[in-house]
Amino acid sequence: MKMVGRYLLLLFFTIFNCSVTPIPLRSNIMNLELLSHEPGGYRELKSFQAVHLLSDVTVRFCNRYVEKRSSVQHEMILAARSGLQNIAEGSLASVTSKITELELIRLARQSLEVLRLDYEDFLHQHNLPLWPYDDRRRKILRKRQCTTVDEVALWILQEHNRQTTEQPLSAPSVQTTHASLPEITANAALTLTIGACSLLDRQTRVLERRIKIKRLTTELA
Repeated sequence: MKMVGRYLLLLFFTIFNCSVTPIPLRSNIMNLELLSHEPGGYRELKSFQAVHLLSDVTVRFCNRYVEKRSSVQHEMILAARSGLQNIAEGSLASVTSKITELELIRLARQSLEVLRLDYEDFLHQHNLPLWPYDDRRRKILRKRQCTTVDEVALWILQEHNRQTTEQPLSAPSVQTTHASLPEITANAALTLTIGACSLLDRQTRVLERRIKIKRLTTELA
């Protein structure tokens, strides 16, 4: 009977394209040390750190560019903080239930999707361009790997200054349009939002995989 159980377990790993090697050693999935953690140690999660930064950026963005005490300001700040809170609560819940943790991580992801739409709406309503996903400026900001809101603000100012001081490639008679501070700031925040969403998506897949494996091993025990 044990041989049958082992065979079924091996078959499971084959079907789901898994290795029999424990998940933390699977470098081809992702760096799990960035996505997994000791129960309750949410501050070590890359997703928590990314959303924490995004929350700080959103507060500063709203204070500067969104009408104070408006429903939009409230919604944007609440969405960012809700994402942060759900990640923390999910980590604490993981002590007793991985399923509860997964549900809370999914809620965090939904909150960030709301925030993403708010930033896109801001750009649309103010007739500002939404940078393409592969825009050079997005890539530079991601590569910078900012950890504080001040570092993000510094990059925004540097990018704005670079665009206003660089020599135009076109003829002097051709009018060139430089990105405004609201445009750069909103797109920078949107870039951080997309990055945080990606981390939460990856974290969700890891949790789903672990839950499936645990269920199967329990059934075969």
